[in-house]
Amino acid sequence: MSDDRDDRGGGRRRFRRRPTRGKGLGLKHVNLDYKQPESLRRYMTEHGRIRPRRQTGLSATAQRRLAREVKRARHLALLPFVDE
Repeated sequence: MSDDRDDRGGGRRRFRRRPTRGKGLGLKHVNLDYKQPESLRRYMTEHGRIRPRRQTGLSATAQRRLAREVKRARHLALLPFVDE
């Protein structure tokens, strides 16, 4: 059995952990409200998709809340379903 690890240049990749946006502030201080679509746009891509948790830096609970608020804003036509 050969050791392929030396050929590939190392072992596991290590990722730098980014601090969460709401860390230490509590969940209520993260500004997520469907009535404020301009604040929700920073968590969306230019194509109108919700950014993943590793990009937003939110906790799992806050990311689920973000998805719920974005979907509410889309349903009320405050945010588009697709940006072109």
